[in-house]
Amino acid sequence: MAVARRRVNIEEGRAALGAWRAAVEPSGTAGSPGAAAGAPPSRSLIATAVRYSLEEVTARAPGNSVEVRVPPFGVTQCVEGPRHTRGTPPNVIECDAATWLSLVTGSLSWADAVSTHRVTASGLRADLSEMLPL
Repeated sequence: MAVARRRVNIEEGRAALGAWRAAVEPSGTAGSPGAAAGAPPSRSLIATAVRYSLEEVTARAPGNSVEVRVPPFGVTQCVEGPRHTRGTPPNVIECDAATWLSLVTGSLSWADAVSTHRVTASGLRADLSEMLPL
């Protein structure tokens, strides 16, 4: 199976993911200076982090049976299995960028995201719990 060419430089992607995490996750302990999250991340930083993490999922689980959508930043197909060629794929995962990056970094579990309806997952193969966090 051919591996898709990366469009996001790995170092830039890792840096964007780290910067996103630093911007949205509290640091230190509650009540201490620096306990609040940093400034909101820019749209370009979010886009780079999302696109890098989607490429990383595809690199770790190549295939075409599951489509992961993080609008408006990116989409990828991953996980081995029956190839989808036309129309809406049978296995689709969709969520917003903040939810996706929380899953990728481990600050949100797959089970919690699905049970709170932050992730829409349809199809028998639409489960990334074994692959996340990255």
